Amino acid sequence: MKKIVILFATALVLLSSCKRRPSETKTADYFDKSGMDTTVNPADDFFGFANGGFVKNAHIPDDQSRWGSFDSLEQENVKKLHGILQEASAQKDLKKGSAEQKVGDFYASGMDTLTTEKLGYEPLKPMLTKIDAVKDYKQLIDLLAGESKNGDGDLIGWEVSADQSNSAYNMVNMFQTGLSLPEKDYYTRKDSNSVHQRDMLVAHAAKLFQMTGTSEADAAKDAKDLLALETSIARSHRSPVELRDPVKNYNKMSVAALQKLSPNIDWQATLTRIGIKTDTVNVGQPEYYKALSALLASQPIGVWKSKIRYDYISYRAPLLGRAFRDEDFKFSQIFSGEKIQKDRWKTVVESADWKLRDVLGELYVKKYFPPEAKKRMDELVNNLQKAFALRIDKLDWMSDSTKKVAKGKLDIILKKVGYPTKWKSFDDVEIKRDDYFGNYIRLNHHDYSELIGKINKPVDKTEWGMTPSTVNAYYNPTYNEIVFPAGILQFPFFNPDADDAINYGGIGAVIGHEITHGFDDQGRLYDAQGNLKEWWQAVDGERFNAKTKNLATQYSEYTVLDSLHVNGDLTLGENIADLGGIMIAYDAFQLTPQAKDTVKIGGFTPNQRFFLGFAQVWRGVVRPEFARTLITTNPHSPYKYRVNGTLSNVPAFYEAWNVTDKNKMYHSPEKMIRIW
Repeated sequence: MKKIVILFATALVLLSSCKRRPSETKTADYFDKSGMDTTVNPADDFFGFANGGFVKNAHIPDDQSRWGSFDSLEQENVKKLHGILQEASAQKDLKKGSAEQKVGDFYASGMDTLTTEKLGYEPLKPMLTKIDAVKDYKQLIDLLAGESKNGDGDLIGWEVSADQSNSAYNMVNMFQTGLSLPEKDYYTRKDSNSVHQRDMLVAHAAKLFQMTGTSEADAAKDAKDLLALETSIARSHRSPVELRDPVKNYNKMSVAALQKLSPNIDWQATLTRIGIKTDTVNVGQPEYYKALSALLASQPIGVWKSKIRYDYISYRAPLLGRAFRDEDFKFSQIFSGEKIQKDRWKTVVESADWKLRDVLGELYVKKYFPPEAKKRMDELVNNLQKAFALRIDKLDWMSDSTKKVAKGKLDIILKKVGYPTKWKSFDDVEIKRDDYFGNYIRLNHHDYSELIGKINKPVDKTEWGMTPSTVNAYYNPTYNEIVFPAGILQFPFFNPDADDAINYGGIGAVIGHEITHGFDDQGRLYDAQGNLKEWWQAVDGERFNAKTKNLATQYSEYTVLDSLHVNGDLTLGENIADLGGIMIAYDAFQLTPQAKDTVKIGGFTPNQRFFLGFAQVWRGVVRPEFARTLITTNPHSPYKYRVNGTLSNVPAFYEAWNVTDKNKMYHSPEKMIRIW
C-alpha cells in the first residue's frame, strides 16, 4: 500500500584512514573551515562552532527536504548511476538479458514520457475493475491475497526474514499496515498542523478518485470514508517507540492461533492464495490483525473498496503521467517541505537502483569502487572491533561473565564491506524498452518469487539489505552483521589524503556506531548467533537499563522546533550507538602516530581535529516540515544533537576543548553518561 516515503539519515559509515604522520600530510587542511562559525564558543555549542557557517549559508536545493554531507554525496551517486544508465540506454544491439540491456531499457522506459502520457491511467484499469466487482470483504481479502505477486497486496503486511528465536532459518513475519499517514498519532492529534495534514489526505484521495473516473461528489464522500476507516485502523497500531521493542514484537504462533485471533479472515485459504505454505508465523502486532478482522465485518464493503482503490492508485501514481505525479508530489510536500519535484531522470535513476539492485549495483562497483578502497575499509573495521573489545574489558559496571559473552558476540560479528560476495540473478525478469509500468510488475514478480522461496529455508547470510550504491549502512541483529555499501565509502566522509584525526573522527565514529548497535538497548537482546535470548547477568541488565534511561531523559530535554522536543525513547538506540561510536573511534585514534604527536594542522591539535572530523560528518540543515516528520517517526536525533548531545558525554572532548562548568555543554561527572 501507499506509504509516505521518508528518507532517514541512519548511521553513516566510511572508509579506513591512512596511517600518515602529521609531518607527511599535504598542505590541504581536509576540514572545511569556511563552514565554521568561530564566533561561537565550541564549549557551548560545538555543532555551531564546527558547522555554523554552513548552516547560515546553506541553500537546500528545491527538490530536497534537507541538505548536508550525507545528501550531497547521495546526489553525487545519483549522477554516477545516471551516467551508467544513460550509457547503457544509448547502446544498440545489446545482448538480450545482459545487465547493460536490462538497466538501459529500464531507464529508457522510464524516460519515455510520451508513452506514459498516452496511456493515462489505462494500466490501472484491470485492477480497478477487479476492485469494483468485489461483493463482500471475503472476496476483497481473496483479491488482495492473489495480487500479492504483482506487489498489489494490501492490508496484510508480510515479509520473510530470519526467525528471531531460530535465526538460522527464515519464517513469515507479519506486521501492521493500512495507514496512509506516517504513524498512528497523525490521525488523532489536535494541533493545526496535524488537522491540515488530515485535510490534505482527504483532498488528495478525492482528487485521485476523480482522476480515475469517479464523480466529484462520490469522490469527496469516498475520501472522507477513507480517513474515518484509517482512523479506526490507527487505533490498533503500535507507536514508533513500541515498535522498537523486539521482544514485544515477536509473537510466534500457529496459523490456527492466528485464526482464533482474527476469525473473520480465512487464514489458511488466504495464505495459500498468497503463495505462503507454513504452519507458523510471527505476528508482530497482534492488535492490528484482531482489529482488522473486526473492521472487515463491521464496515460497509463500499468503504473498504474506497480504501483499497486509494491505496492502489496512490501507490502506482509515480509510474503514471505527469498529472498523477504532480498530485502525488503535492501531497508528499506537506511532510517533506520540498519546493519542486525531482527531475524525471532522478526519479527513474532511484527506481532503477531500488528495483534492479544487484544488476545495476555490479556495474556501479566495477566503475566506482576499486579493490584498494575495500581493503582499507576492512582494515579500519577490524581496528574498531579491537578497540571495542578493549573498552568492554575496562567497563566498571559489567561483570566478568557478561563481558566474556559480549566479547564473544563481538568476535564473530559478520563484516560486509562494499558489495555482496554473490550477485543475485535477475535472469527471470524481462525488461522492455517501452513498458515502464510492466517492467515494475515483472520486477515485483521476481521479488515475490524470491520471498516465497525463502520460507522455512536456511538463511543466506550473503544477502544484503541495501544496494551497493546506497549512501547508508546498517547493523542487522539476527545476522549479527555490520554492512557498509560502497556508496558511502567516499568523500566527503573519507579522504585517503586526510590525516588520521579527520578520518577517525568521521569514519571511525560511524563505523563504531554500527558495531555499537549490536549492544544498544535492542541489539543487546540478541545473542552472538542472532537469536532473541537473554545472555546478560541480571545485575548487568539493571545497570545498563539505568544508564540508558538517563540518556533518554537527557535527549528528551533538547528542543527542535518551537516546543517540539527530541523523543529520547524513540532515539535511544541511535543515541547509544553515537556515544559508543565516538568512544571507540577515539580509543582507536589514540593508537595512531598522529594522536601521540603535538603537531597542529590548521591551528588545531590532533584531538581537536578528531572532534571536528566527527562534527563535519553531521553537517546539515532540514526544512521545518521534514524536521517535524522526522521528530515523530525517525529513530535518529537531529544533526545538532548527534554532535552536541553525544560530545557532552565524552570526557576527552572536555579536555580537547577546555569545557568547564561555566559552559553550556558541560555535564557534571555524576550526570555524564557512559555506557560502552
